[in-house]
Amino acid sequence: MTHLDPLFSLSPLDGRYTSKVDELRTYFSEAGLMRYRIVVEVEWFVHLCNVVQLVGTKKLSSVQVSNLRDTYTNFDLIAAKRIKEIEKTTNHDVKAVEYYIKETMKGSGLEKYFEFIHFACTSEDINNTSYALMLQGALDNEIVPMITGVMDAIFKQAVEYKDVPMLSRTHGQPASPTTVGKEFINTVDRLKNQLIALVSVPIKAKFNGAVGNYNAHYIAYPKVDWVKENKKFIQSLGLDFVDYSTQIECHDYMAEIFDAMKRINNILIDFDRDIWMYISFGYFKQKVKKGEIGSSAMPHKVNPIDFENSEGNLGMANAMFEHFSAKLPIARMQRDLTDSTVLRNIGSAFGYGMLAYRSTIKGLTKLKINKVAIKKDLDGEWAVLAEAIQTVMRRYKLENPYEKLKELTRGKGIDKSGITKFLNKSGLPKHEIARLKKLTPEKYIGIASKLVDEFKIVE
Repeated sequence: MTHLDPLFSLSPLDGRYTSKVDELRTYFSEAGLMRYRIVVEVEWFVHLCNVVQLVGTKKLSSVQVSNLRDTYTNFDLIAAKRIKEIEKTTNHDVKAVEYYIKETMKGSGLEKYFEFIHFACTSEDINNTSYALMLQGALDNEIVPMITGVMDAIFKQAVEYKDVPMLSRTHGQPASPTTVGKEFINTVDRLKNQLIALVSVPIKAKFNGAVGNYNAHYIAYPKVDWVKENKKFIQSLGLDFVDYSTQIECHDYMAEIFDAMKRINNILIDFDRDIWMYISFGYFKQKVKKGEIGSSAMPHKVNPIDFENSEGNLGMANAMFEHFSAKLPIARMQRDLTDSTVLRNIGSAFGYGMLAYRSTIKGLTKLKINKVAIKKDLDGEWAVLAEAIQTVMRRYKLENPYEKLKELTRGKGIDKSGITKFLNKSGLPKHEIARLKKLTPEKYIGIASKLVDEFKIVE
């Protein structure tokens, strides 16, 4: 056993939970960042040669372009380790990537054009564009599909339980009934709205030199419209172009993404806690897995660990997202290096989120609804019909209906017979009395079921 063993990992993301966040390594690992840097460096070189056709370069053949792109399409552990070796000499990670590309392309016939690799770039041009591509790839391919998966899982149970009446609790006290499905659909709707906000954030990059003024570009080639060409380049990568910046892209769009992630995670924390409560009420049982232990001392325990794990990991993710969105948009003067070390941690925040999403989905698969317990709660709370009765009495302009129902029910236990006696003396028309006598807590759910039916998860 060595310290390279996952059991010695400093972070549980690379130890205990490594298999559950593995897909994120493609994007957020140091090797992933190296690869994105190569993408930007290579595509900028190709852009200068084939699009700008800069004087001093030559138009590249399709074979040469393909060979250049092989440096990132075939990027592997050996390549990453070679870049780290070069970095030991340069003590500069971006410069190491530039040297790696030049080293790899020796013998390609392009050696005389090598100085156009990283031409007029500051390291931050490469880095901010790389992080933008990293976020774009991870969100499109992993994060958004996983959040959508959580929504789908909750939505399916919302539909399944749309007609199951359930006592509401406002301020922790019995309130007008709802249905289990309607409460689930509330969460889906909230997630849907915030997911729309998340995917609507434009992912941006700046590519304008050392302090955002194209100083080096225009001193070398004053007749080239660099703003136009650089914008064209950034847009060719599928990103939005930043017109004004200092040395760094201001990270405002990142703050928008991280704030949207926080809101999504907060909604799921809210959901996890509610499900935890419903399990504690006995509204849901959990499927037992053979061999699993709930407590080292109490053999009977079946704990809601998936929802607890989800809540804890969402909290970890949000603590990091909170720092990112507060810190990253702030830089001293034209730049300082505090953003660099912070940006290297964004994968961890998304990693904790992924753990949580998987836990919530897993927890949902274990739930077994306990309609008996839910009905028992409803049957014990006839006082919740006070709202219905006083509202109908208001319709008929009867005197002080709210106050009369308050006197009858507030802080008192009341059953069906008590409700019936009140109705007989209420002064309501006979047909309304007859109708309200048929009402039970179980039937007093408004249009909860219909609201689930009418919900569209995708528009």
